[in-house]
Amino acid sequence: MVHPYLRRREGREPVDYPTPELEKVLGKTLGVPLFQEQAMRVAIECAGFTPGEADQLRRSMATFKHTGGVSKFRDKLIAGMVAKGYQPEFAEKTFNQLEGFGSYGFPESHAASFALIAYASSWLKCHHPDVFCAALLNAQPMGFYAPAQIVRDARDHDVEIRPVCVNASRWDCTLEPTDREDRFAVRLGFRMVHGLANGAAAAIVAARADKSFASIDDLWRRTDVPVAALGQIAEADAFRPSLQLARRDALWAIKALRDEPLPLFASASAREGETVLEIREPAVALRPMTTGGEVVEDYGHVGLSLRNHPVFFLREELRRKRSITCDEAMQTRDGRWVEVAGLVLMRQRPGTAKGVMFITIEDETGIANLIVWPSLYEKQRRIILSAGMLGVRGRVQREGEIVHIIAHWLTDMSGSLAKIGAA
Repeated sequence: MVHPYLRRREGREPVDYPTPELEKVLGKTLGVPLFQEQAMRVAIECAGFTPGEADQLRRSMATFKHTGGVSKFRDKLIAGMVAKGYQPEFAEKTFNQLEGFGSYGFPESHAASFALIAYASSWLKCHHPDVFCAALLNAQPMGFYAPAQIVRDARDHDVEIRPVCVNASRWDCTLEPTDREDRFAVRLGFRMVHGLANGAAAAIVAARADKSFASIDDLWRRTDVPVAALGQIAEADAFRPSLQLARRDALWAIKALRDEPLPLFASASAREGETVLEIREPAVALRPMTTGGEVVEDYGHVGLSLRNHPVFFLREELRRKRSITCDEAMQTRDGRWVEVAGLVLMRQRPGTAKGVMFITIEDETGIANLIVWPSLYEKQRRIILSAGMLGVRGRVQREGEIVHIIAHWLTDMSGSLAKIGAA
């Protein structure tokens, strides 16, 4: 019933109240029953239900399951409405609305609470997108929007995102001043580094309180953080922003460290008054990583990249296969066939969707939302559940500003994604 209500609110469908009683009950929702309380009042005002019977009807709607609980009230509701002068066809239609409504209907108080949260969130995102982005990242895992998608949207709204940094990041993502008075930059926190323990991050933040770290060796000596944790930080490229140390160089430097000193040097250090010679190995010039390799590593260890999007490196290959961008697909008119490819951001198969799966993919231009019918899901289950990158051939379905691609065939493009490291 949400769609008829929206059409009526937009003036695309006439508002009809067959009787004054219905206008009294459904006036605020333009003649469409949206709340459980309205269903109760329709039963009382139009079908002669007692308050107790109406409450039983409400309880049958509150299960949020297709259990058929509302159906047992069918005969009484239709008979009661006919007895009050309603046409049988209208009574049948009213019951069908209430029966379908039973699988999703909210009490009005719940709806108002969700609406308040949605409005407050929308206001914050509109006026303070920097604060909104940091808050969402610190609330992970959320189960719906991936960090990469949150960061991408923030950057599209002119928010500067700064990388994880051993001398600037805290555990949570934080806000840092910029040249603009009305906008902060979001500094990614250590929480974004895959596998890093909170305790290791806390030791780093505490040790640098008086003085920033000058090198990896300086950090290691002052924090007593395990070498494995330093490796995780290096893999996240967190030594580059302040120490100008590339990912490979940082990992190479960390390989020389140990959680415990070698016995020979430990005993030498323990001798009072004796100087311990510092052994310096010759500098090694490591081959720099390719840009594509850096991006792959970013996604593998932080879950996002502030460099180019991975699919950017495959665009020429995709063009040759006549695959368009996600943005182009979302602009395509209703009913057109398209081919598009992107990283899989999320897969959802709600229990109320009768086996339909919803997949969101992303490329360098934006996102596309896919609908996978149960028949295709059964044919391509392994690809759908395991592929890190999907190619899809499907038909565009557009309703207003809402656009989906109805998938007719899916292709696992994880192999192409793996090649990006050499790009």
